[in-house]
Amino acid sequence: MNAAAPMSDDLRTLYQEIILDHGKNPRNAHLIAEHTCKAQGNNPMCGDRVTVTAKVAQDQVQDIGFEGKGCAISIASASMMTDALKGQSLETAEKLFAAVQELCTGKSDATQIKTRFGADFETTVERLASLSGVSQFPVRVKCATLPWHALMSCLQGNGETTTEKP
Repeated sequence: MNAAAPMSDDLRTLYQEIILDHGKNPRNAHLIAEHTCKAQGNNPMCGDRVTVTAKVAQDQVQDIGFEGKGCAISIASASMMTDALKGQSLETAEKLFAAVQELCTGKSDATQIKTRFGADFETTVERLASLSGVSQFPVRVKCATLPWHALMSCLQGNGETTTEKP
């Protein structure tokens, strides 16, 4: 079931601008020197690679950064992820991971996610909603979700390389 509503041309243009901005000017594009966790993501099909580092204390992502090489969508997603998660709880990180998965695969739209997750997530979900456009291009979903999978590997402490399979 594809629950996502069709996107207007104006909204599509806005979302493209957000992706391009984060892709060209990524935020938090550095590794955290005093990180408590680190994980890598690799998509061998397109060459996207990302390393995520975070400093976690008292169940909170106190600082987060990434280094990566890849397409604009992958870099933009990593940039948006770090912006959204800095200072957030681990519970919030897990919820946002789930939200991005749903947005990118077209299973839910931003309105449905905001309703389910509550007002605390409204602004963050609106920002991340620009990633929902990849749901129309299934091969690009992996580009957008790779940093998020690396994040979860980092936060779960296994430090393994997350490899997106074809």
